[in-house]
Amino acid sequence: MTHFRKLALTATVSAAMIFAGGALATAAPTPTDSPREAQARAYIDALVSHDVTDVHFAPDATRVEAGLQTGFSGPQLSADLDNGVQYSVIQGVRDLRMTEEGDLVTTVYLLDAGILGTRLATVEIRETFVIRDGLIHTIVADIIPVSLS
Repeated sequence: MTHFRKLALTATVSAAMIFAGGALATAAPTPTDSPREAQARAYIDALVSHDVTDVHFAPDATRVEAGLQTGFSGPQLSADLDNGVQYSVIQGVRDLRMTEEGDLVTTVYLLDAGILGTRLATVEIRETFVIRDGLIHTIVADIIPVSLS
């Protein structure tokens, strides 16, 4: 898929997020998570719940999505997770897989987005987190279309 089509899908999903929210489904915590995996899982859970209580960013944390920087500081990333309309159409996440190597945690999961309980799209999200000292320092996310409903 071309970079342009990925950006177009990202824009479509983001635009849909502006209009309405969906039902809650989260990345359920597991007792087998390492501290770094637990932090990545807390971030993914906050995408749906908008509860950033358990998400800890470094003050200068950054996020890049589809090659575009969308996060510029820990406080901004927390505020976006807590109140950002761009996340309001996320209906749930599922099929989360994580790997950890040193300070890196890589996650792959499916994200369902829609409006008023109707799923409009499912995308695969691949995120790589740099997590040191219990803080998320960087997130790099790629979005791969799976289905449009």
